[in-house]
Amino acid sequence: MLAAIDFKSLPEQLVNGLLLGSIYALIALGYTMVYGILKLINFAHGEVFMLGAYVALLTSYALGYTPEATIGADPRPVVAAATVAMIGIVLLILGVVLVLSTLKVEKFSDAGKAVGGLFAIVGLLLFVVAQFQPKAVNLVLMLLSSMTICAVIGVIIERFAYRPMRNHSRIASLITAIGVSLLIQYGGALFLPNSPPKSISERVNPYRETVTMHLTPIPANLERDLDASQGPYLKTKKAFDDYLARTHEGEFDLKPEGQAIHNAAQAAERTYNDAKRKADTAGVSVTVQSNRILMLGVVLLLMAGLTYLVMYTRAGRAMRAVSHDFDSASLMGINVNSIITFTFVIGSSLAGAGAMMIATFQGTPLTTFYGLLPGVKAFVAAVLGGIGNIPGAVLGGILMGVAEALVVWLGYSDYRDAIAFVILIVVLLFKPGGLLGSSKVEKV
Repeated sequence: MLAAIDFKSLPEQLVNGLLLGSIYALIALGYTMVYGILKLINFAHGEVFMLGAYVALLTSYALGYTPEATIGADPRPVVAAATVAMIGIVLLILGVVLVLSTLKVEKFSDAGKAVGGLFAIVGLLLFVVAQFQPKAVNLVLMLLSSMTICAVIGVIIERFAYRPMRNHSRIASLITAIGVSLLIQYGGALFLPNSPPKSISERVNPYRETVTMHLTPIPANLERDLDASQGPYLKTKKAFDDYLARTHEGEFDLKPEGQAIHNAAQAAERTYNDAKRKADTAGVSVTVQSNRILMLGVVLLLMAGLTYLVMYTRAGRAMRAVSHDFDSASLMGINVNSIITFTFVIGSSLAGAGAMMIATFQGTPLTTFYGLLPGVKAFVAAVLGGIGNIPGAVLGGILMGVAEALVVWLGYSDYRDAIAFVILIVVLLFKPGGLLGSSKVEKV
């Protein structure tokens, strides 16, 4: 058994597990925040994740990446980088002015600062991306679209499904959550592209190349061969891409000139891939796609923003107060309904961000059941870390991703989805409160 395991690939699998776990953590935060406030398991959260993936798909269609688009060349961007930068500057100025103006109007200080801060952050993001990474503009537009629509959906679910059930028993609220989940799954099939399943075009993602990090030195001769083959590979690849962009021919419908360039590019690619394979297998290395590194960076930024929001802002203090006691928070002047709605906005927008990145970077075909398994795994991650505990949700998500990657590494890829239920059973048996949660008994 142990002899058949490739221990050289273990670091790479651990990195893959960390990257996958970061997405589970992002979704689990929605579960744990809602539970911390309402003591309700929002089983419709997985469906919000699914809708976020569909929003990313439809946004990519609006940007020109439809199934009918020419395969050979990327379509022209609908929104130019300069326009996005200008919009970012306007939003940034508007946000700063709004925040400064609310300092003199105490009545609107909280709402004004929140809206102004949001405008400023989005504006700064758009400006920085348009100036320094213009090829990522489409990804940012898809991300913002998914987060915005999912936030709106979260508000609708809370207002019309959960708020009327707030004074009823918990089992009634739980049944309502399950009903909302099924309604979105089967109702969505009536108007969303579901059969055949659609997937986001990989051409919308400019970060498709792989990055190899060598944990042990490469032999000098293999490193020389890799360096010598990389130049011709990149040169011929660029020549072929430029030819397709100039002539708008398809990859499988080339003229003699294009075919000659294509053959040269393929030969150089084979030589480079062979040299790269020999170099990678000569020692211990970790190979990941650059889009996964980008995904981890976005997740870390979102989590840092959430931590700051919860721990260092008035809205965060209000959320913590409401999570302790509704009545006491209300007597202290906190609008409980607004805080609950705000919690759904944050949790749903995080789910939308995770859905956009997974659907775009993995290219999985979308159906209205797309959020079922990620939702269950994220729920298990929240339970593992301690439901209602934000650091616990992050820890549980990472552990879930690493456990799933290790199952694949051991050769049991067919059981990668079952590990979530095994972990759930073990946690409920030996530590029902989770790793960072409390084990106090509550009356239901």
